Amino acid sequence: MAKVIVVYHSGYGHTQRMAQSVADGAGAELLAIDADGNLPAGGWEALAAADAIIMGSPTYMGSVSWQFKKFADASSKPWFTQAWKDKVFAGFTNSATMNGDKLSTLHYLFTLAMQHSGVWVGTGLMPSNSKAAQRNDVNYVGSFSGAMAQSPSDAGANEMLPGDLETARLFGARVAGVAAKFCG
Repeated sequence: MAKVIVVYHSGYGHTQRMAQSVADGAGAELLAIDADGNLPAGGWEALAAADAIIMGSPTYMGSVSWQFKKFADASSKPWFTQAWKDKVFAGFTNSATMNGDKLSTLHYLFTLAMQHSGVWVGTGLMPSNSKAAQRNDVNYVGSFSGAMAQSPSDAGANEMLPGDLETARLFGARVAGVAAKFCG
């Protein structure tokens, strides 16, 4: 079984709920980036030991949060030695609007993974885009690049839709499965 880490920042709790669903699907350890953009003690060591790193950030102003960006910039140490080369990577995000430039955030995460010479895994989920589709269906937001969720700006994290959380769980399971094949 591959060792999977979910490293994420959450500003209001929505991305944390999504991270938990991803981790549940992947059998992964959660690694939260704090409000100051720092990892907890042992965080860098956990990432070094991981076979797969799933990154998550809310989409703020069309990209990752500044806290996640601080983490990404700090990852230049393992980048310099290519310490994360050939690890499996994936990403997820949440924003208040249906589009909300979430794809820009996923592209940022993808680019970071490519900088580290990683191997990217998408959702592997078909979008719910038929006339019969309902907002609570799996992959209703319709992303192939990574998991996306949408939470209204006036909704608490406890009000996230089960379909978005199930999308995150299935995504986590896929990443873990690919990591097991790739690393095993």
